[in-house]
Amino acid sequence: MLKTQTDWPEPIIRVQSLSEGCKDSIPERYIKPPIDRPFVQNSCYDGINNIPIIDLGGLNGDDLDVRGSILKKISEACREWGFFQIVNHGVSHDLMDKARETWREFFHLPMEVKQQYANSPKTYEGYGSRLGIEKGAILDWSDYYFLHYSPFSLKDYNKWPSSPPSCREVFDEYGRELVKLCGRLMKVLSINLGLEEEKLKNAFGDEIGACMRINFYPKCPRPELTLGLSSHSDPGGMTMLLPDDQVAGLQVRKFHHWITVNPAPYAFIVNIGDQIQVLSNATYKSVEHRVIVNSDKERVSLAFFYNPKSDIPIEPLKDLLTPERPALYPPMTFDEYRLFIRMRGPCGKSQVESMKSPI
Repeated sequence: MLKTQTDWPEPIIRVQSLSEGCKDSIPERYIKPPIDRPFVQNSCYDGINNIPIIDLGGLNGDDLDVRGSILKKISEACREWGFFQIVNHGVSHDLMDKARETWREFFHLPMEVKQQYANSPKTYEGYGSRLGIEKGAILDWSDYYFLHYSPFSLKDYNKWPSSPPSCREVFDEYGRELVKLCGRLMKVLSINLGLEEEKLKNAFGDEIGACMRINFYPKCPRPELTLGLSSHSDPGGMTMLLPDDQVAGLQVRKFHHWITVNPAPYAFIVNIGDQIQVLSNATYKSVEHRVIVNSDKERVSLAFFYNPKSDIPIEPLKDLLTPERPALYPPMTFDEYRLFIRMRGPCGKSQVESMKSPI
């Protein structure tokens, strides 16, 4: 466990500063092993050019056929991909633009301003540049800002940036809208599992955890050697990603190949996290994904995490268990579970797979 550790194992170097000083090379600490590099042969699969794009416009309408079609598309995406994009989701385009550009502005503030919010590995909240505390680890080419939105006991405005001036106001509104949107999708996922519509949400406890990591991927002179974010599955419940509207970077693992996601205009990218994989007894699966970087353009993306209450045990729902398909996972709280990434950083799907009970 982290115990009383408050410092990183090595001095923190901001990747944005490295980017501004690097001309044609990057430090060895950021060079991935050949097998993990993004542009090795057969790393991308050209037979499929995108994850499913689903229009939610008729989800709450009176046309049962349209609603049934939307439910079916989401069900197939959760079972076959673990990822999908949603449009006509009810969040205003203006708010999406403001959220993204406000955070882009933050990352271009003077370094001494950003450093006031420097984080530690104990909570990760604030301005950071690495995940995991393994000394000598190969690092990712990215900086980030992590903060809590819910529960109220963790929501500390003092840890939110005061610059740009609109940052706190924008994120408050953005958080409210995404909590509502995630709640709508949780009902859909429950219905598609053959459960009562509140079943999954209730399994998350009476007070959901919501937090956000804003990812900043600076330009990189050698993008073929590194990653913006190493391969991982999300440890929480559901992730709502607002991608950069100027350059793609997210890659999803499918058929043992990496597929670069082409973001649809004003879409959110939704993915299943490990906690929903556990609750659904692996009917829905979290999927490995990673981020590549660009030599010409920086990227900003906003990952909103909708998670279970941190101190309640999460285990497969009894309604989904049969003698032929018993529980695949033992109970574990989200607090216990996420220590894995806080200690080791992104490591594929090794955590959720290691939890499986022997059958």
